[in-house]
Amino acid sequence: MPQLKSTLLFSFLILSFFSFSQSADVYNALLVPTELKEKANAVVRFEKKTVEILSLDRIKVTTKRITTVYNKYGKKHINAVEYYDSHRDVQAMEARVYDALGEEIKKIKKRDFVDVSAVSDFSIYEDDRVKYLEYIPLNYPYTVEYTSEVVHKSSAFFPGWYPIDGYYVSVQHSDYEIINSAGIDLKSKQIKFGDYKIKEISENHFVAEDINGIKYEAYTPDFQNMIPHYKVALKNFEMVGVEGSNENWSDFGKWMYDKLLTGTDYIPEETKAHAKKITEGVDDKIERAKIIYKYMQDKTRYISIQVGIGGWKPMLANDVDKLGYADCKGLTNYTKALLEAVDVPSYYTVVYGGRSLRDIDSKFSSVEGNHVILCVPNEDENIFLECTSQTNPFGFTAGFTDDRDVLLVKPEGGEIVHTKIYNADDSVQNTTANVIMDASGSFTADVNIVTTGFQYDIHQGIENNTERDQHLHYKDYWDNINNLTIDNINISNDKDAIVYKEAVKMSSSNYASKSGTRLIFQPNLFNKVTDIPPRYTERKLEFKIDRAFKDTDEFIIQLPEGLKVEAMTDAKEITTKFGSYSFKIEVLEGNKLKYTRQYMLLKGNYPKEEYKAFRSFRKQIVKYDKSKVVLVQS
Repeated sequence: MPQLKSTLLFSFLILSFFSFSQSADVYNALLVPTELKEKANAVVRFEKKTVEILSLDRIKVTTKRITTVYNKYGKKHINAVEYYDSHRDVQAMEARVYDALGEEIKKIKKRDFVDVSAVSDFSIYEDDRVKYLEYIPLNYPYTVEYTSEVVHKSSAFFPGWYPIDGYYVSVQHSDYEIINSAGIDLKSKQIKFGDYKIKEISENHFVAEDINGIKYEAYTPDFQNMIPHYKVALKNFEMVGVEGSNENWSDFGKWMYDKLLTGTDYIPEETKAHAKKITEGVDDKIERAKIIYKYMQDKTRYISIQVGIGGWKPMLANDVDKLGYADCKGLTNYTKALLEAVDVPSYYTVVYGGRSLRDIDSKFSSVEGNHVILCVPNEDENIFLECTSQTNPFGFTAGFTDDRDVLLVKPEGGEIVHTKIYNADDSVQNTTANVIMDASGSFTADVNIVTTGFQYDIHQGIENNTERDQHLHYKDYWDNINNLTIDNINISNDKDAIVYKEAVKMSSSNYASKSGTRLIFQPNLFNKVTDIPPRYTERKLEFKIDRAFKDTDEFIIQLPEGLKVEAMTDAKEITTKFGSYSFKIEVLEGNKLKYTRQYMLLKGNYPKEEYKAFRSFRKQIVKYDKSKVVLVQS
């Protein structure tokens, strides 16, 4: 009896899906459920994605997607786009456009899709092309039915399932199914399924229904970490003629080393000899690595070159040596070869690079990552090198590859490790200033800013701008100061210590305001927090502070002759789980004021219920950064 009930339920679900996909209601924008229209620029009315494993080197992906678009921002959710190259063949592609009542108004055949090169502006060669729908609507809402059939001649890059593809898009019905015609072993992982209406129809067959649009909220984690998705990988796969094994990261890493890296690291004997010459007499391996890294930076430049096995195989080190350019894979592999020549071991490392923090999934081995860096092991510490930058200090990763799980590719196999975390004491901005104010409320000042860690990354590079752009930068940086004039700029970038120093001479007219005989001003001239995180009546999403930092400030202000302090804001200290803040104003001898301030923000993941407390913390900082001093005639 239980088996009969299960069979009847399955049959009912299949019949329901079939009926839903065939119903004309799915084209009528007026029949979208009201709750799905809320917080939505578009609604996915129906989606069916079928992935058929035909053989170890052949996968067919069939897609049908019906999307109702409500405004210009919803257009991107139509997803009528396919990339193709010699390893991906678009066999069928069609779109039909319907008006608000569900009447067909246009049919677009495969030949009518826009077909362009997918070569990026900074690439000298990519074999990718892209076909996409370009439709300019006369009215909103409208609905697009898109169908396609694409054959992948590789099984390494397995199409997973992301029923939600962005903020402000609702999903009425999304269906994903794998048909394993070839009977190849695969592995899978469900992520965030429990938080959404997702049904498992059968093995590797899922349906998501009635998912409301997600509104963006400040401080949210990476979008992909919040939404449901289904990851799939074959335990044995093929990447453009090269077979691989993928039971775990050790297997996958060994395949990468044996099949992608082995034989690519030859460099000419004269280059090896030069590497040994410039490091001659340097016993410490890290010091040798620093010399080689600098040599590589001076000799090469980054340019995108998407060639090789799916863009995964690096250029030959010999070619990089000869040409002087390569992409991240080629430059990393070349640096690795140079280090080997001077007996410094290193490991090719796969990472998700970017400002947001995204890990390689340590529990699920598959083709992952969008970038490559180099790891130099040093006792208990791994030093990571960004080989695409001509200016990065040795071992500096803040802001792009810091604080995330990455894959080391070793001869014996792959290993997941974590890159450097920059704590608050690592990422410091220290601002000091000597200010001379006159009786009109104008001032001149010498300001010094010293930054390290993640804050170094935010500031560095200003020295490469034109003088005009530098002046504009500081006027924007200190936009709280009216009538600001930049008189002189002196910047020092100490790449060995990874310390960035800025010395700026400036002046401003009428900074302080007059009230009768009184002069009123805010003593925090040079490091003021002005933005309060948005207020939400009911926060929906968890929030995250990605990186910690600490600001320390000390400003000595020479008051105008004949004026003295009548009133000033009392000192304040605030300590929370999110960080701390304190400031103090002191009267010094010689008619001077000393303003001191420290603001520290800590990294962390927090439930949505704590956002209100975090916002209150930031709101208090904004308030106290506006603290005032009142001067009167002495």
